[in-house]
Amino acid sequence: MRIRDIEVFRSVMTSGSTSKAAGLLGISQPAVSQSIRRLETMADFKLFERVRNRLVPTQEAVALMRDVDRYFLGFEVIEHRIRSLRSYGLGRLAIASLPALGTGFFPRVIAAFDAAARKVQISLQVMSSREVHEKVSAGQVDFGLMSDEMSMAGLEHSAFITIPGVAVMSTNHPLAKQSSIKATDLVDKPFIALNPEDSTRLRLETQLDALGITLKPLVETPYSHTVCELALAGVGVGIAHPIVALDFVARGLVIKRIDVEVMFTGVLVFRPGTPLAENAKHFLRFMRLQLGRDQKALEQAMASSDAVDMASTSPKKTHAARSRRGRVADQE
Repeated sequence: MRIRDIEVFRSVMTSGSTSKAAGLLGISQPAVSQSIRRLETMADFKLFERVRNRLVPTQEAVALMRDVDRYFLGFEVIEHRIRSLRSYGLGRLAIASLPALGTGFFPRVIAAFDAAARKVQISLQVMSSREVHEKVSAGQVDFGLMSDEMSMAGLEHSAFITIPGVAVMSTNHPLAKQSSIKATDLVDKPFIALNPEDSTRLRLETQLDALGITLKPLVETPYSHTVCELALAGVGVGIAHPIVALDFVARGLVIKRIDVEVMFTGVLVFRPGTPLAENAKHFLRFMRLQLGRDQKALEQAMASSDAVDMASTSPKKTHAARSRRGRVADQE
């Protein structure tokens, strides 16, 4: 089997025709057709059917393309690394993160790290934990941050964050005036849930089952960001990652403690036998510093919410409210 034949096959699959593939590769159309025939002869099955003068990939071709793409991805990563080394030398850092910390937390870390002053180019890839695992395993990133929902087999890992979830809602929600939320408060309330396969949701349902509580989610979504957006829009109440919820407080999201401990996790993963570059070590230190700042800000936001609730139910304020109601009644 010739690597060139595989490259031709990939070009035909991505471009959709032998003529376009020939143009992309800088060879003749007959040469493309010859390469495809040679590959079909070696494989002993057809890769394309001609339907109304169009090439239609067979099921075998589609299945083969998945492996071919993975093969060529490695070359593309190498090419990208060469270009980066040419432009930045060794000053490059590649990170893969789950969405919960990739869209709010990591930008704050990068800002504090001051990549421009350090002359470090950063590649931040936000993706599912499964994809993070694949990226780290393939050596395509310096390190990753994922949840504990899948096996860490084959990777070095260390805990980064384990933190209880918070109840999130709009200011107009019936539970917004309570200092904290009980699991029983969620019954018969429109609930915004993470997807059924999410490990955090499974932990929540295990605890609720033990209490004899069953929730009926109105909306299911894979991300805490979407839970917060929906809660802020007044769709219902949800339980979200607190570091994600923190990003929404300034927009008016109400966050409350809840009496069931629903833990959200973040695990740092590394490829075994691959020493961390100095830039990566420095960045990890900035991550831990930022996490401390975020946790402090979260405690302040929770305390502020509690203080507002206490003020709203204080005897003095209640008496004043009754007096106002009395004056209004007298005027009527």
